[in-house]
Amino acid sequence: MKVPEIKIPIVEIPIDKDVKLFMKREDLIHPEISGNKYWKLFFNINNYLNLQLENPLIITFGGAFSNHISAVSAIGNQFNIKTLGIIRGEEIEKKWRDNPTLVFAKQNGMNLKFVSREEYRHKEKLTEFLQHEFPEALIIPEGGTNKHAVQGIKMILNNDTKDFDYLCTAVGTGGTVAGLSQFCEDNQKVIGFKVVEDSSLYENILKLTSKRNFYLTDATLGGYGKINDENIRFINNFKLKFEIPLEPIYTGKMMQQIFVMISEDYFPKGSRILCFHTGGLQGIEGANLLLEKQKRNLII
Repeated sequence: MKVPEIKIPIVEIPIDKDVKLFMKREDLIHPEISGNKYWKLFFNINNYLNLQLENPLIITFGGAFSNHISAVSAIGNQFNIKTLGIIRGEEIEKKWRDNPTLVFAKQNGMNLKFVSREEYRHKEKLTEFLQHEFPEALIIPEGGTNKHAVQGIKMILNNDTKDFDYLCTAVGTGGTVAGLSQFCEDNQKVIGFKVVEDSSLYENILKLTSKRNFYLTDATLGGYGKINDENIRFINNFKLKFEIPLEPIYTGKMMQQIFVMISEDYFPKGSRILCFHTGGLQGIEGANLLLEKQKRNLII
């Protein structure tokens, strides 16, 4: 994987408040490996490729609509590496062809192994078993979060991001907020918007950063993967007004919560706030399939 030659734009989101709001469009970094996934996988993949193994194999974990599964399958296809996705939920095995994310992964050559939700909860034990069965394989955790991922997130920060007071990102497994925390400027504050209810998240992030300059706030909006009607309205209005698409699991929830915080004057006057668009737009198609079945409004 190479550092993209394109310059990732930072765009202002005009708001009628005494603060300035901006977004770094990391979703534009690559058509299939977008946002934070590109950087979380950057050193993981490059270090593995440097081993020059005869039969490389990448194994990773994810749910049915996982951006991470999609990204890893695209990397496998691009570099001619075999990939294996461990998918949460045995019930999906018979209907994966109705799932655009898993269809995309299969088209990229990824083999899919469906496991029960109980087995998936014990991923550490499953990882040990897989490493024993495939000793030369690169096994990447769910969401791509590990020490190599944190190093990759450093690449999101540059001279263009130094003049902001707050750095904001959605948080799933914690790798992105850990990287921002570790490598941001000393005067910057990092806010992570939790989209998953996980009481261990803060302590897990502390294992990946030596700093305590970050704060986690709730943005679950009903639970991980849950999409409520207000979030759909917000995402659609955001796209119509600012011409920026958002997905409903991560960045869409973060931006909705940021607007609430701004309306409640959480940020001091004159603050410059930078949020990171972490990609994942491939998930909109799958979300709309579920919304259509429920006869609800779709994401535009």
